[in-house]
Amino acid sequence: MRRFSISPAALAALGLLSPLALEAVFAPASHAGAGHNHGGGSEEELREGETRVTPVITLEGHGGFENNLTTEGKPSHYAIDGLFGAVFEWGLPNDGSFSIEAAIGPALVWGEAEHFYGKVHLDEHDDHAAEGGAHEDHGDEDHGDEDHGDEDHGDEDHGDEDHGDEDHGDEDHGDEDHGDEGHADHAAHGHEKGQPYRRIDMKGMVQARYQPNDRLAISATWLPYAVMKSQGEDIQGVKHEVSAGITYAFGDGDVNFALGDGLESVIDGVFVNVSNHTGWESDGTYIGNYTDTWAGFGFNVDLLNITLTGGPRFYSPGSYSGLSQRTDWGGDISFEYPISDSVVAFAHLEMMYSTQGGKGWGKGFQNHVGTGVTFRF
Repeated sequence: MRRFSISPAALAALGLLSPLALEAVFAPASHAGAGHNHGGGSEEELREGETRVTPVITLEGHGGFENNLTTEGKPSHYAIDGLFGAVFEWGLPNDGSFSIEAAIGPALVWGEAEHFYGKVHLDEHDDHAAEGGAHEDHGDEDHGDEDHGDEDHGDEDHGDEDHGDEDHGDEDHGDEDHGDEGHADHAAHGHEKGQPYRRIDMKGMVQARYQPNDRLAISATWLPYAVMKSQGEDIQGVKHEVSAGITYAFGDGDVNFALGDGLESVIDGVFVNVSNHTGWESDGTYIGNYTDTWAGFGFNVDLLNITLTGGPRFYSPGSYSGLSQRTDWGGDISFEYPISDSVVAFAHLEMMYSTQGGKGWGKGFQNHVGTGVTFRF
């Protein structure tokens, strides 16, 4: 599908699905922030009035790394996804098309599950430990030697035996109640070294895409993600992301440096994209929304397609976070290589820099990397 260079590779890098794309990565960008979808192949363009149904399977391994956070162990996730679905296409005048895509499949999760970009990690373990420390002090100060010891009731009745170390000290509020348990709970957050295997979640996607000609594409997408079991920060339920975007290409996209194209052909691979994304956690918490206004450049080196995108991300966090609006910056580089007419290999790296910090959030980079393969039938 090489109508122009940004379809499918550039649309993939921007989170707009190409007609053959079915794989969606949330933030995420975490994670993800932005979604990534992969298509490709040499499917012929549809004539006006023609229809086509294409079954597609996408397998991908990916990871998200929140290096901007200060929590212990730097929260991260790893997953292997398998999405199974189909693309329904209709040919329109002027080489245009309309498509509806849907897919669903399992996600094998290590560490944390994928989540919407900008999710704040409030480390409850620290607060819990602080509360434990307060109880410990209460034990020693209020019921120890000072209050009930030698001065008031003597060593025998209310000293170390009744209210000291045994009743209110180490035993009730010390190491046992808020020490080991707190660390165990913290480990359950998926922050400990090694990011252990957690469970199998389910993820899906539904998208409508309208391409009136070979330079303009408009899409609307829904990305549900079902957390199958509560573990650490992951709460059983369904997360949601909805997005809408528009992409415009300045040229025909026919840029192939292996065939002798030079700088005079660069404009043919340049495009711009504006997309808005909104996300909710599985407990219904509104995480926020962001708008990417990115420029991109797509080109080929023989059969290898490379797409570079980048620009500002205008982010409005949900009220739960206590953070103000900010402008983050980042970009994505993606690769696609057709192994055959029906098999396409892909890889991508997205890096986003957060410009402001706060409780549960920090300045710095959030990175996402993934690779996989798409099969068309």
